[in-house]
Amino acid sequence: MDVKVNTARLAGRRHVHFDSIDDLLAEIDRIESSEKDGTLETLGNWSAGQILGHLASWIEYGYQGYPMKAPPWVMRLILKWMLKWSLRKGMPAGMKIPGVKEGTYGTEEQSVSVGAKRLREALSRLKLGERCPYESPSFGPMSHKDRIALNLRHAELHLGFIRY
Repeated sequence: MDVKVNTARLAGRRHVHFDSIDDLLAEIDRIESSEKDGTLETLGNWSAGQILGHLASWIEYGYQGYPMKAPPWVMRLILKWMLKWSLRKGMPAGMKIPGVKEGTYGTEEQSVSVGAKRLREALSRLKLGERCPYESPSFGPMSHKDRIALNLRHAELHLGFIRY
């Protein structure tokens, strides 16, 4: 039985910030290079491939549909407020979606190269301005700019668990 680490209290995470999709793409390059050099390490509960795949999944959901229903309206009000805060300050570690076995979706194990490829492809769609036909069940309608910012904040959170 695997013992899960409480990532909200995990020390040693990197502070990562992305101003643009291009910044994030450069970080993916560094992660792949580090993996090839054998210097890549992760903190927490997921491998680097899982992290990259998770980030890709959440972008892909906007294009393919989300694997969850919208939470109750009271929770959506709270989440809408949290969205504004998260876009400015970043996303907190250790959050879990209630009732979801692993606490979130898109955590399948995969190699770094597969996760990186998926994430690059998903980011390309955002960068090219392709509109997402599916609204976030938690946050509702978002501008394209906010959707990009949310995905950058999400990447900052998770890529902070990768060291190279």
